[in-house]
Amino acid sequence: MKAGRKKQLLTEKETELMTILWENGPLFVREILERYPEPKPHFNTIATTVRILEGKGYVGHEVFGNSHRFYAIADRSEFRSRSLTDVIRNYFGNSYKVAVSSLLEEEKISVDEVKEILDIIEKKNSTENYPKSSEL
Repeated sequence: MKAGRKKQLLTEKETELMTILWENGPLFVREILERYPEPKPHFNTIATTVRILEGKGYVGHEVFGNSHRFYAIADRSEFRSRSLTDVIRNYFGNSYKVAVSSLLEEEKISVDEVKEILDIIEKKNSTENYPKSSEL
């Protein structure tokens, strides 16, 4: 994404298109269309959406004769992190604890999975507490 540009949220259709680019690399509009599930959007819809994403600074293109091949500029992990943060802030009162509790209540995550997450956290915290070799 271009430096200094305000981060804009993506629509559902924009996210779907970005996912295709993230998973497949640079594509021409016709190739993007081929990767859509049924019912496929119209060619012009995809072309318009990709140009909107380009205007937002999330997509770039290379010129091949009369055609353009589009590629994701924005990093998927950046969107994942920002989207999760937005969901937690907007729907769970900025509380990750409430979000995880909700997932447990709705049986979207198991107790065993939560235990695995706790193990990951404990391992991460224990390695952070050891002095680095440069500090010895």
